[in-house]
Amino acid sequence: MARRKRTRSVLRTAASTPKVEQAPTRVVIDALEGDKARVELPDGTTADWDRASLPTGVREGDVIRIEGEGKDQTFSIEAQETEARRTQTQSDLDALNAGPTTGELKL
Repeated sequence: MARRKRTRSVLRTAASTPKVEQAPTRVVIDALEGDKARVELPDGTTADWDRASLPTGVREGDVIRIEGEGKDQTFSIEAQETEARRTQTQSDLDALNAGPTTGELKL
């Protein structure tokens, strides 16, 4: 019969756990409706958030930077990243629409 290796569990408290500085999280505003905002999370899923929790003037497509944890979270609109995404999206759309309007469709 094989002997089991004994292990000892160690309880770590918040005071004994080193605090790791996390990089800011970025989310994208997918849609705004009434007092809710549908937000695309970093893993590609979406969640509905209260619009009041977001920066004033937020618009669909805005990239929001989230820093801190819990009650210490701050939200800010990343204007340059938002504009870069809008420009790239428009460029992609223009490329799709630039194809031939007559003849056979090439797949």
